[in-house]
Amino acid sequence: MDLLAHLEAYVATAEEAGFSRAADRLGIAQPLLSRRVKTLEEYFGGPLFDRSRRQIETTELGVLLLPYARDVLDRAQRLRQVARSARRSPVRALGVPADCAPAALARALRAGTERGLTLGIRELPPLERASGLADGSLGYALVRTAPEQAAFQVPLGLASAPVADGGAARRTLHLEELRPRRGRGAARAARPPLLLLTEDQVPYFEDRLARAAARAGLPEERIRPAGPAAGALAETLAGHALLLCAEPFARQHGAHWAPLADRTLHRGYDVRAAPGRDGAAAVPDWLAALLASAVGAAAHRGGPEPAAGREDTAARLAARG
Repeated sequence: MDLLAHLEAYVATAEEAGFSRAADRLGIAQPLLSRRVKTLEEYFGGPLFDRSRRQIETTELGVLLLPYARDVLDRAQRLRQVARSARRSPVRALGVPADCAPAALARALRAGTERGLTLGIRELPPLERASGLADGSLGYALVRTAPEQAAFQVPLGLASAPVADGGAARRTLHLEELRPRRGRGAARAARPPLLLLTEDQVPYFEDRLARAAARAGLPEERIRPAGPAAGALAETLAGHALLLCAEPFARQHGAHWAPLADRTLHRGYDVRAAPGRDGAAAVPDWLAALLASAVGAAAHRGGPEPAAGREDTAARLAARG
């Protein structure tokens, strides 16, 4: 049964108070309209119209269901309008991290609309964003890459429970400060774990963090992947864990945040487009800038190779392991 066509017959008959006028309004033959109404009555399990009089009347069941039928038809009409609008302009699925700033994403959507480009936001883990570009299910995506090679960098730090004086000065944190003190076995056992959000559960980053933690003397079991972000934040705000994240994400949820001193543990992002028929497709500058602001990134346009005489030793060692 074509439910929409049958509902149109029902609503038109109720509003016109007659099968003939309803058929004329819909531009179909009256016997076809009558069959659709009869089929709908069988579907709902009761008569929608009282046909015992010269002029048909809507039954109590028909009156009850009428506003719901109109709502279904209105929603279907809006769906068709959206589809027509989308066909008139390019539609691109956009893969982003789960911790993007909603206001910045809204600016990207508006900017796309102004330029005749419809963007559909999809929150995906890093590996799924990369694979989505490869298989064409995404048009654009923020892709994780090594910070020294990325167009944009996001400083990472550790979020913790709010401090008593919210205005305390921000202090750069070294991983060495988290290692257990000698002679304090009980304190060592009670030290909170360091949680990784899904956005940082990528092989190259986990390898770098593991090597940095080993150099700092942190036990391997202190670092563990987090589940859903809400649970990780709850543990963090309760003082049961430390959460590796970007500053905007921590501040948004009222956590204290301290930046990590190790710049090789920054997040690196490139904004990329799915390959076109002729190879790599270009990303509009306006879109790249807005997506970078959505993750709290700063531009890093110097390229992967440092200038002569100013080699970043820490980044080189991290890249090589």
